[in-house]
Amino acid sequence: MSRRRRAVKREILPDAKFGDIVISRFMNALMYDGKKSVAEGTVYGALDSMKRRGGAQADPVRMFHEALDNVKPAVEVRSRRVGGATYQVPVEVRTERRQALAIRWLIDAARKRGEHNDGRPTIERTAGCGEQPRFGSEEA
Repeated sequence: MSRRRRAVKREILPDAKFGDIVISRFMNALMYDGKKSVAEGTVYGALDSMKRRGGAQADPVRMFHEALDNVKPAVEVRSRRVGGATYQVPVEVRTERRQALAIRWLIDAARKRGEHNDGRPTIERTAGCGEQPRFGSEEA
């Protein structure tokens, strides 16, 4: 973190298929060793399987955003030193950090599951969307 001035935010281009910047950020976070086409295949494959399993009226982009909203934190604790004691103070999370944490947590949870669907990690199953059954589970 520079003391001189704020770092310039880079402009992220939206993804090619849906034109969504959040999906593009998700792909960039999912990517290993600069292999963007592999990350695109994983994300688009997961969204296609959500579309197939959700029916004709299912919108996979909307379901993806709902899953991210379910994972986003509202409050986090920061250490605050007062005198000789350190206190954990609850602080509201900024929107950009909220989105970044949600993306990171969703990818980590999907990787820890260790399941693969057609050779791809089952990202779409990791975060439940409301009270609906998760896609790909035995109940659905």
